[in-house]
Amino acid sequence: MTNFKVNEWFLLLYFNLVFSCILEKVKKLEAHMKKQIPLSVLDLVPICEGYTISEAIENSTKLAQAVEEFGFERYWIAEHHNFSSIASAATSVILSHIGARTKKIRIGSGGIMLPNHTPLVIAEQFGTLESMYPNRIDLGLGRAPGTDQRTAMALRKDKNDGSDFPVMLNHLQYLLSNEGGKNAIKAVPGYGLEVPIWLLGSSTFSASLAGQKGLPFAFASHFAPDAMMDAIDVYKSNFKPSKQLKEPYIIICINAICAKTNEEARYLATTEIQKFLYLQRGDERLIPKPTQNMDELWEDWEKKAITQKLRESIWGTPELVKEKLENLVQRTGASEIMINSWIHNPQKRIHSYELIAKTWF
Repeated sequence: MTNFKVNEWFLLLYFNLVFSCILEKVKKLEAHMKKQIPLSVLDLVPICEGYTISEAIENSTKLAQAVEEFGFERYWIAEHHNFSSIASAATSVILSHIGARTKKIRIGSGGIMLPNHTPLVIAEQFGTLESMYPNRIDLGLGRAPGTDQRTAMALRKDKNDGSDFPVMLNHLQYLLSNEGGKNAIKAVPGYGLEVPIWLLGSSTFSASLAGQKGLPFAFASHFAPDAMMDAIDVYKSNFKPSKQLKEPYIIICINAICAKTNEEARYLATTEIQKFLYLQRGDERLIPKPTQNMDELWEDWEKKAITQKLRESIWGTPELVKEKLENLVQRTGASEIMINSWIHNPQKRIHSYELIAKTWF
């Protein structure tokens, strides 16, 4: 009888230990499942009312330094031309400036509009950046001009409409590889550095190409959400593993503004709304200050059109922003979220990213 009780006690102890191990594994699995995906930053180096271009660059530098401390994965700059409100035309120059003033955050282009340049020039520029800031450089590529057609002609000196983008991409990849023979033209710096290439897009074209090439893909929901789900499906269905990437990797880019109250966030967001309103009208001006009353500035049809275009934008408290970001991840299966913020005040822009980081990481 005594032996039976002893055996029963050991048996209960054994099952308790097994149960504890299983419970611990379940907790670790749940923690892993709840682990948030990376957040990153897209910046157009906005020139806001009341600020000079030098101040705009300095404001973006401070933003990059801040988001590095907040735990964001990468900081990208988008190439634009002939916009009085955007100072990111010389993308590689700005990235070099940012790289020298940060320590670990990945920096890159979101993106370089490849048809505006020769592949050799871009290979040399980003090879130089990679040599200066090793293992921190991303080369995001787009095929749009990043400007109007008249300015595009001034940039390209031909009627290149981006149709040869796949050929240019192949050439660029070759220049960044070590495949060139002894007498081949080489990008120096650049040759053999294998700088990570990303394809960016607002339609299914680049999604399909990124999949076929086995490259990571970033979709521009911050200004063109209509094709988002189709582009994701096309990318995944066309994906073929490559030397750079074994499985699909998708960044979804959106606009987001975070503040202590929903009212403040919506007020700050009127800068973003005005930016798109004036862009739609062809009214080129500096990034405007927020306003208390948008209804004084737009017509009903404009409100409807812009609300539709900005439907993926997220404005609110940290709790609301987190909830909507999680919903976006669930809907899209995103591997990473990239956030652009059209906020007039540079300190409030930094604070918005800080609030998002504190609730996300």
